[in-house]
Amino acid sequence: MRFLPEIQLTNALSYHHDLDNNDNFSPDNQWLVYDTRTDEGGIAASAKIEKVNIKTGEKKVVYEVKNNHSFGPGVGAASYSPVANQIVFIHGLNNVSEKNPYQQWRRTGVMIDESRNDNPIFIDARDINSPFTKGALRGGTHRHEFSGDGNWIGFTYNDAIMKALEDATAQKQNLRTIGVSKKGKSVNISDKNDGENLSGEWFSALVVKVVPNPKNGSDEISHAAGDSWVGKNGYLKSDGTRQMARAFIGTIKTENGENVDEVFIVDIPENIEIDGEFGSLEGTESQLPQPPKGASQRRLTFTSKTSQAGCTGIVRSNFEGSLLAFLAKDEKNIKQIFTISPNGGNPKQITFHKSDVEGSVRWHPSGKSIFYIWNGSICEIEINDLDFEKQIRIISKSSTPSPTNLVISHDGKTIAFNRLLENLANGIKTKQVFLIKLE
Repeated sequence: MRFLPEIQLTNALSYHHDLDNNDNFSPDNQWLVYDTRTDEGGIAASAKIEKVNIKTGEKKVVYEVKNNHSFGPGVGAASYSPVANQIVFIHGLNNVSEKNPYQQWRRTGVMIDESRNDNPIFIDARDINSPFTKGALRGGTHRHEFSGDGNWIGFTYNDAIMKALEDATAQKQNLRTIGVSKKGKSVNISDKNDGENLSGEWFSALVVKVVPNPKNGSDEISHAAGDSWVGKNGYLKSDGTRQMARAFIGTIKTENGENVDEVFIVDIPENIEIDGEFGSLEGTESQLPQPPKGASQRRLTFTSKTSQAGCTGIVRSNFEGSLLAFLAKDEKNIKQIFTISPNGGNPKQITFHKSDVEGSVRWHPSGKSIFYIWNGSICEIEINDLDFEKQIRIISKSSTPSPTNLVISHDGKTIAFNRLLENLANGIKTKQVFLIKLE
C-alpha cells in the first residue's frame, strides 16, 4: 500500500493551530486560517486568529485580542468565505471578567475583511435587555459558516436569557439551536450598548425550533447542532425549485422517552425578517427567538425505529446539494458513513469497515468521493463504486493519536488536517497543521 507524503506546515510547538472542523482554505487555496486555543482555557484563552501560507509556511496574524485573559474574551473557530478574503470567527464579549467569563451564551461572530482593513466587523447583533430587537440575538453564536455565495452565515447558538431562566427555575431552558445571519441589513443596538449588547452589520434569526421536553414519538427536538449548508446553492426540491437549507443533527424523544439523535433539514426563506407561526423573531423573557415565516424543518432519518438508533457528526452536503453524509451505526453496531437525499428517502450505507469510522467526513468538490478518518488513517471512498474494497483508498499511514479536522481545498488538490505533536522539552502536545497533496 502506498501512502501519500505528508507535509508539516506549522512548527511552533508552544501553541495549538486548531482547524476545528471549519472552512479553513482561502478562496485562492493559498492560505489556511486557524485559532490558537489552549487545552486549559479553550477558546477563552485564544488571543489570536492566524493564517499560514500552504506553499511558503509564512504566518500572519489575522486578528489579536490585546490583554486577553484565561477567562476571555477569546477568539476561535475561524472560517474563510469561499468567494472573498473574509474570515469569520467567534469573539467573546469584551466586558468579560473572572466572575463573568467567556461562555457559550456570551460570544458573537466577528469578521475580518482582508480587502478593506483590519477593523473587526461584528456580524450578529446582541440585545439582552427587554424589549428585545428583531434581527438581534440574546446569547452567543458558534461555528460560523459562510454560504456558497458568501451572503449568509450559519451558526449554532445558545441563549443568555434562557440560561438565566434555567438558573432561576431549575428547569431545562438552555437549549442549543441553529441560526443564520444575512448580509445587507444592519441592526443598531447603540442606545443599549453597554458591553453586553452589540450592534451588528448583518440581520440574524434563529431558524430551528427546539423545545425543552419533546413529545415522545414526535419530531420535536430539544437540541440542534452538527449543522452545515446544503450545497453551494441549496438543493433541488421535488417541484424543481432550488432551496437554501441547513442540515443538522436534532435530538428527539422515542416512544419510550429515550433521547435519540437524527438527521434533520431546515429550509430557509429568502426573507428572514417576518415573524413565523411560533412567535416573534426576537423572543420574549420566557421564550427563545422563534424561526421566521417560511422556515420549515423536516426529519430525514428514523434510526430510532431500528436496532441501531442515533446519528452523529456534522452533516455534510456535497456541492450539488443532492446528498447529505453523516455517521450512524450499521447492523453490526459499527459506526459507518451513510448518505441521504435532502428530499428524504432511505439512507444508503457507504462504508463497510470492521471498526468505527472516527469522523472528519468531508466531500471532494467533485462530489465523487468522501474523505474521513478511520483506524488512525485518512481515507477516501468513491461513492459510485459498488465494490467497497475497490472504492476505498487509504491515503495516510495509521497513527495514534489519529489525525483530526480534515478540510479540503476548493480546487480539490490539497487536504489539510491537524496532528498532535509533542514538545520534547516539556512533554506538552500541540496541534500542528499538515498537508497532503492529492494525486
